[in-house]
Amino acid sequence: MADPANTLILETTQGRVVIEMRPDLAPGHVARIAELARSGFYDGVPFHRVIEGFMAQTGDPTGTGMGGSGQKLKAEFNGEPHKRGVCSMARAQDPNSGDSQFFIVFDDAGFLDRQYTVWGKVTEGMENVDKIKRGEPVKDPDKIVTARMGDQAA
Repeated sequence: MADPANTLILETTQGRVVIEMRPDLAPGHVARIAELARSGFYDGVPFHRVIEGFMAQTGDPTGTGMGGSGQKLKAEFNGEPHKRGVCSMARAQDPNSGDSQFFIVFDDAGFLDRQYTVWGKVTEGMENVDKIKRGEPVKDPDKIVTARMGDQAA
């Protein structure tokens, strides 16, 4: 683990996923996601929107795609490309509407570049992301069992 304070560890119903967070790209988003993970916000949250060949989205405790933490984030668009394993913030039409929802891309999605805030990349467990049940919405969705930062006690 390169930097435990910037490593997000998701224990999912399909297995462990380790994400290297990138505060150099999106410091506000990384700080907020870390804060939410440390508080247990993501525990039990489903992957509510999973599109084959595109991405797996999570971060909404209601599982509807309409929920969040209630704290909007200012966009931090950057030049990091949306390649396989990249983690980026979901948002509504307003660029500054990102909250707690994020997605992990299955395949390159360059059409999202500079329009969504990239904040990290899966470094371990992408094979587990690949196993997440597909759907819009997903029937009986896979979940984040726990989300912890690498420097938190297990």
